[in-house]
Amino acid sequence: MSDEKQRAREQWSSDPAGAVFGQAHEFGTREFFDDVERHRYQQYAPWMPAMMGFDEFCGQRLLEVGCGMGTDLLQFARGGARVTGVDLTPRSIETSRRHLELYDQSGEFAVADCESLPFVDESFDVAYSNGVLHHTPDTSAAVGEIHRVLRPGGQARVMLYHRGSWAYWSQVVLRYGLLRGEFLRGNSAADIMSKYVEFNAGGGRPLVKAYSRREARELFSRFREVKVQVEQLLESEFYFLRHLIPPHLFPRLQQSVGWNVIVSARK
Repeated sequence: MSDEKQRAREQWSSDPAGAVFGQAHEFGTREFFDDVERHRYQQYAPWMPAMMGFDEFCGQRLLEVGCGMGTDLLQFARGGARVTGVDLTPRSIETSRRHLELYDQSGEFAVADCESLPFVDESFDVAYSNGVLHHTPDTSAAVGEIHRVLRPGGQARVMLYHRGSWAYWSQVVLRYGLLRGEFLRGNSAADIMSKYVEFNAGGGRPLVKAYSRREARELFSRFREVKVQVEQLLESEFYFLRHLIPPHLFPRLQQSVGWNVIVSARK
């Protein structure tokens, strides 16, 4: 395993993504997962259920690449999809399996590298990945694997970090790169994202990349239909400037300088 992948595995073994929002309860309990889900879909990203299509794939075989704690995978299972979750981190697989069982749902799970998926060609109707492929060294290879395991006409829905976002330019570039002198110390934007965006108390420093809309579209160029959208922006990210933004303008900002670029593609 490459150093980048090993660091990613260590990061999310010690600090599962999203776990902080359930910390009022014992890890892995129903109360814990309820709080994580509530924060994810009601406070942080209320746009997600509709855009990701949790209820659109009833009866279809759906693969989540990088299933984490299984929060999104559970939603697809509730929507009637026949789900499979893979993750580089064994702890994530254990947690996801337990998560679905607690809510009387089931799925198949495997520890796997997204650049080399353990499935034969044309195995799935849908492939989903949220905030994962920008952490692997060869993102293009991972997209190629998604294309390979999808059946003709199958759909991919993938979220990557957006390099044209307000968060990237205000935090990564301005706050840390310029004002805190990270660029002067020879650190790249990727180094800064690894250090601050994916920070955890255990000191994990996974590889982190961000993509423009054009670059995201090019990653999926082997698909015959590709749609690129931008989302995920909170008013609090503008600090004192948020009072200067007219309410009717904010949805436009979300869809232009949001932190997530979401690719919907059909094979």
